[in-house]
Amino acid sequence: ATVGDAKQLLETDPVRAVEGVEAYQEWLQQLHDETVASLDGIHFEIDEKIRPIEVMIPPAGGALIPYYTGPSEDFSRPGRTWWPVDGRTRFPKWGEVSIAYHEGVPGHHLQVAGARLLTEELTRFQRTLTFISGHGEGWALYAERLMGELGYFETPDYYLGMLSAQALRCVRVIIDIGMHLELEIPPAESFHRGEKWTHDLMLEFAVQRTQRPREFLKSEILRYLGWPAQAIAYKVGERKWLEARESARRSAGASFSLKGFHSRALALGPMGLDMLEAELAAEQVARGT
Repeated sequence: ATVGDAKQLLETDPVRAVEGVEAYQEWLQQLHDETVASLDGIHFEIDEKIRPIEVMIPPAGGALIPYYTGPSEDFSRPGRTWWPVDGRTRFPKWGEVSIAYHEGVPGHHLQVAGARLLTEELTRFQRTLTFISGHGEGWALYAERLMGELGYFETPDYYLGMLSAQALRCVRVIIDIGMHLELEIPPAESFHRGEKWTHDLMLEFAVQRTQRPREFLKSEILRYLGWPAQAIAYKVGERKWLEARESARRSAGASFSLKGFHSRALALGPMGLDMLEAELAAEQVARGT
């Protein structure tokens, strides 16, 4: 069987899907709640104020990809993940779990909502208005990978969902750089070799390599065209977060604490990737590790 065959099964098997928008929302809410309860005190310290996270279904007409909005400054409104349904009433689960970890916990929610807690350490601008794509999206991809390392993808279905999402991020790197730098497709490639990237070629390539719905990818391509380099920030940022963790692990040796690394790194707040690397290195020196 091919990857396409496996995806077809996962998309059509009723046992692997949730029926109805309300049931879909309830399933995602349960996933968020269980993840918070499971990670708190073991791999993360999750403050009581940011333990709530709310699943929302946005009105039609916006982007087709899930997204996150942070809590209010006083936490009277919790952080929220938003899941566009685009008229669907049936929801295969295999690709949603890794996205929930990305948008919610331990992804954007712990990062964004956690920063809002740091009223003494960070300025109001840092806490509420600063989001740097390499740092923020890199953390969210790191969060997905971390959950795989910790064994949270309970079935091969969910693990394949993470790999499928990674394939989309890799396609983003290729077409974003190719389009905005006006590069030719390398002659070694079988896909339209020697041609320059266009909107239509970007869409065709994305459909072929990700096997995602065309309408979804149209929305994605428009985003890449209007936001140069943001699409590559995911993988660049993920690499930097993984390197930072490995550096901390080497320095600390047997005393390395994953929970401690997460707490110290997130407490720095949003910043550029070079600054993140420098700050974590300085922190290691100060700790004598």
